Amino acid sequence: MEKQYRDARAALDGVIFDGMTIMAGGFGLCGIPENLIEALRDSGVKNLTVISNNCGVDDFGLGVLLREKRIKKMVSSYVGENKEFERQYLSGELELEFNPQGTLAERIRAGGAGIPGFYTKTGVGTLIAEGKEHKEFGGETYILETGLVADLSIVKAWKADPQGNLVYRKTARNFNPMMATAGKVTIAEVEEIVPLGALDPDCIHTPGIYVHRIIQGAHEKRIEQRTTRPRQAGR
Repeated sequence: MEKQYRDARAALDGVIFDGMTIMAGGFGLCGIPENLIEALRDSGVKNLTVISNNCGVDDFGLGVLLREKRIKKMVSSYVGENKEFERQYLSGELELEFNPQGTLAERIRAGGAGIPGFYTKTGVGTLIAEGKEHKEFGGETYILETGLVADLSIVKAWKADPQGNLVYRKTARNFNPMMATAGKVTIAEVEEIVPLGALDPDCIHTPGIYVHRIIQGAHEKRIEQRTTRPRQAGR
């Protein structure tokens, strides 16, 4: 099956629809599928539920979808860098399902593994636990969290081969591998597509069985919070 598509728009053709649920990889602006996000914006798709650690910044990443009010609901663990996210949530325009970060990661991993739910101590006794099943194990209280799956997962990798085997680079790995397993359709954008056999099998992070479509794209790799200090004399 041919998995390589000419660009993000072509890769999204036939798999997007209004009201769908999308998982989007990345942590802050690190390892985000920025070309696919831009193509989603250009497609006009709306009323989205987006599962992502955060929602980018106001003018980049998922923030461009949020700015145009294409997102109906966010399932996230962090919202601190996006003022529009804050504004829409506080005004009631945006629904938010807030998760502890480890719980969000495990919900995605569980969904990709076919596990419908799991128990965790995280959130017991807090607002997170309200309305959820409680159960005791070994004298400790746990709450039930459900696994997450999506109609579409969009992920960013460093390298791919024509079969869709993926390698991520350093911290850009973040949420991407687990999201790649939890989408009914998974599209990966990569920096380089290498010939079949060029990737060391022991170094593949996401097997191609999980990946339906791939594109190669240029990436801005914007720094979310640039922090510098004055250069010392003589250095």
